[in-house]
Amino acid sequence: MVVRRAGGTVIMSINTSSVCPNDSTGYNSNIFTVSMYSGIFIVGLIFNLTALAFFFSCTKSRTQTIVYMTNLAIADTLLILTLPMRIYYYMGFGGLPQWLCDGLGLVLKANMYGSIFLLTCICFDRCMAVCFPMSEHVNQGRKKAPLVCVGIWVLTFGASLPIYFSKRKQVHYTNCFGNLPVYATQPIVVLPTLFVGFGIPLVIMLVCSWGLVRAVRQSTVAQTNLVDRRKIQRMIAASLFIFLFSFLPYHATLALLSLYKGNITCPMLSVYHYSVMVACLNTVLDPVAYYFTTETFRKNVEVGVVQRMFPLNSQSSEVNCGSRANNS
Repeated sequence: MVVRRAGGTVIMSINTSSVCPNDSTGYNSNIFTVSMYSGIFIVGLIFNLTALAFFFSCTKSRTQTIVYMTNLAIADTLLILTLPMRIYYYMGFGGLPQWLCDGLGLVLKANMYGSIFLLTCICFDRCMAVCFPMSEHVNQGRKKAPLVCVGIWVLTFGASLPIYFSKRKQVHYTNCFGNLPVYATQPIVVLPTLFVGFGIPLVIMLVCSWGLVRAVRQSTVAQTNLVDRRKIQRMIAASLFIFLFSFLPYHATLALLSLYKGNITCPMLSVYHYSVMVACLNTVLDPVAYYFTTETFRKNVEVGVVQRMFPLNSQSSEVNCGSRANNS
């Protein structure tokens, strides 16, 4: 890292090769990285476009869950569309302008946090629907799902744009996607990111998951053979596990880099890049956990191999384009 002043403005020049001398060109032709991003792009794009085709076909009645899942699929799709340039970069090709690298990084991070907030909303909405099914106040609040989604889009991109422009003015990079997350690890940025972008959603998901499990256990219907209580509990646990698996490594790495930003090592930089890859993997896991395991989706969409790969069948009727939508 080289710091110099230009017209009274501090400009930080980041040279990744100084951190990892073996990568003097700044381009990591890692077969594993290219293979993973390629797989995420192909599978994730197919899964999410299939989900979007189904969700947009539900025009007669849209439940709150469909609203959240539609926006989640859109966010995941936008994130996926940034991956071809990452594949191009990690294959060892150069010539990518820095404004494109920064812009694609902005879209990826904004949609990653959009996914986090939308997953949290889905969990919270399910908890409210199950724990307070007769509350008029709760039902009226759940109907504001479209406004909540608009707020999430404004928040994620609105918070990312100032960071993007500040970074472009103050930081000069020598590489593209191989750079250190210098601005993101600043205390003024990393603390709100860890707290608002991950900590609060995680707490909400933990509390709501506990509430859902408790409600299922106490339900009189769950005591009968009409509902597979263990299957519902496994799906709740799977959703929480996917959230932690996808986003905990990235935020833990950000915290680590913020603590050791003056002494970043090559292994730490590699861990950061792999944590970004794992976060992108969430775009494949979301359809598995939230779309293809719902009963109505499986009954109305001919997904062939996907149905055989994921035979679990949710007992929830949340994603429903039929007559029961009015009960949501």
